[in-house]
Amino acid sequence: MAGGGGRTRCPPGALLGLVAVVVAAGWVRAEPKEEQSIDLIGKNEVYGDTRHEVNVYVKVFTNSPFLVCMDLALSQERVIDPNYLWIGPDGRDLQGQGYVNLTESGKLMVMGFMVSMSGAYICTLSHKVIETTTQEETEIVEAYKFMVYAYREADHAYQVSVRFSTVHCRLKINDLFVDKLAKILSSTISYLNCYITELSYKCHSIRTPKNSLQYELFVNFLVNPFVPEWEEYCHKDPYDCEDVTNRNVRQAAERIGKFFHQLKHDLKHEFPTVPTIHYVDNSFSMTPIDSCRPGFGKNHHTHQNCASCCVVCGPGTYSPNNEVTCRTCASPQARMYGAKSCY
Repeated sequence: MAGGGGRTRCPPGALLGLVAVVVAAGWVRAEPKEEQSIDLIGKNEVYGDTRHEVNVYVKVFTNSPFLVCMDLALSQERVIDPNYLWIGPDGRDLQGQGYVNLTESGKLMVMGFMVSMSGAYICTLSHKVIETTTQEETEIVEAYKFMVYAYREADHAYQVSVRFSTVHCRLKINDLFVDKLAKILSSTISYLNCYITELSYKCHSIRTPKNSLQYELFVNFLVNPFVPEWEEYCHKDPYDCEDVTNRNVRQAAERIGKFFHQLKHDLKHEFPTVPTIHYVDNSFSMTPIDSCRPGFGKNHHTHQNCASCCVVCGPGTYSPNNEVTCRTCASPQARMYGAKSCY
């Protein structure tokens, strides 16, 4: 067995490696494969694996973690005369490219990650093993492949359902009431650049266990963060657009919830008599709804370690709108990442 700079190969079950890393706004979440050293988490580094490609997810406009051109086991050993060659998705040598930070120890960081930077990053590591007794040199060449994907946070909206008791379904006041409700709610959240959309209602007659007949308005609407000027707003500050809009709509949803909670309180304590139309106690419900920007989608099978992310659509797929999935092209015209159409 080679000594000195030699390398003892561990059995596959004992090798440490990362299956995937998600990088978002300065923090790293690592998913372990078989065994994982807790010391790796938070170091902003992803090690390669000669047995399989390693998936890496980078939030748009942020820097990638350092991609290390060796596996974890080799990184714990002395490596003689290492030489690193990094090739980007376009097939070019990454040495000297202005958008990368390439260290002398073979670590690669892609800076200001854009959709077009998605793809395969391949590093070839060559190093020597020197036999201790004979000093015979043997060159070892190993390749590491990282599949790096741009992702965005999902855009959040909230589906709200609420019921109101009314005197009868065939009353014009029902329409007036729902319109007024929409204006009040919109005014309540307007300062957050959010608004009420897709508002609708139906009136149903309901027989109670006591055989009395009641009438209720079933009201549904979306709390949406995308005001008509949202694209202009995001272009002014694209680096944290999703963070801002998602924070705003979350606060708007909380305000809507407080509104109905207060409405329940007012009906019980402020009105001497029950109004003609009144809130049905405990009827308020809210469900979060995610959507992805065009060119992005979710895929729980392909991107298991970033299942909640809107990951860039891969070659041969596209997303033309704010759906949550990438569609497959009938023929492979879309050869780039982040396609919004097949052409």
